[in-house]
Amino acid sequence: MKILDLYTKMKSDLNQIELELERSISIDHAVLNEASLHLAKAGGKRLRPVFVLLAGKFGQYDLDVLQKVAVPLEMIHMSSLVHDDVIDDADTRRGQVTVNSKWDNRIAMYTGDYIFGKALTIAAELDNPVIHQYLSKAMVQMSIGEMEQIRDFFNIEQNVRHYLLRIRRKTALLIAISCLLGAVAANADEKTARQLYRYGYNVGMAFQIRDDLLDLLGTEKQIGKPPGSDIRQGNITLPVIFALEDERVQEALLEQIRVIRDENGAVDTKPAIELIRSSTGIDKADRLADRFIEKALQAIRELPAIPAKKHLVDIAHFVNKRTY
Repeated sequence: MKILDLYTKMKSDLNQIELELERSISIDHAVLNEASLHLAKAGGKRLRPVFVLLAGKFGQYDLDVLQKVAVPLEMIHMSSLVHDDVIDDADTRRGQVTVNSKWDNRIAMYTGDYIFGKALTIAAELDNPVIHQYLSKAMVQMSIGEMEQIRDFFNIEQNVRHYLLRIRRKTALLIAISCLLGAVAANADEKTARQLYRYGYNVGMAFQIRDDLLDLLGTEKQIGKPPGSDIRQGNITLPVIFALEDERVQEALLEQIRVIRDENGAVDTKPAIELIRSSTGIDKADRLADRFIEKALQAIRELPAIPAKKHLVDIAHFVNKRTY
């Protein structure tokens, strides 16, 4: 099944999530309301709500309950993107101008903070401390991951283990708890919830690796921002770490990274991208993403053979082979 077919099957429930998302961030404050809705209407895959809803199929599926998990998780993700764009000084995301570009950094930061706060307000409507604990822990870990990324800008000494720990905090954890909390909110058994958590964690790791590969291999039309954005800002991603281990390009790539750093990213990154593409870095990163997907599929192998399980398998394959 193509991923669009899955979204079509879930259209009614996802439409309700979308309406609730927009309703939840609406506020009687002109600028804050406009900035928040601008972000929401920029679109996105809404993968986290999809994972919540599919995980809920393994328990007592109740959309009114599940949306109180799905909406906050998407809002936490959205708010982190606003903050990311400020740090990255990004002009576009998903092909649309960013909040910081349309307004300014101050408006963007407070918009992100507002959406964070609203996410917790909605989750608080559920009388389940486990859900609140996981959401708050995820927000803490995401913040640590972002700080580690900033600290390691242009750090050519970091290794694969360091990178994997960072993306676990920055990306994989929120996807993992989307799967876990969908099951928890639907009163699925603990074993099922844990299997879904492991699935989400491994899909999340693959998702970020694929995202980092797309930044080097995709076009601006595909990824909604200029290629090479990561290395321009000094974010040394997995393909770059592997490329720096390739003696054929190591010296030239190090020099290109130094130039980008010294010029604060105000240089053409094409030479660096071409070096990375010609190295073994792309293939090694691609194979590691494959391994995470294999682990994700293994994690849900024993789950009941309901349609939601097949959909999770389809999403895993989509995540690993996506071009946008």
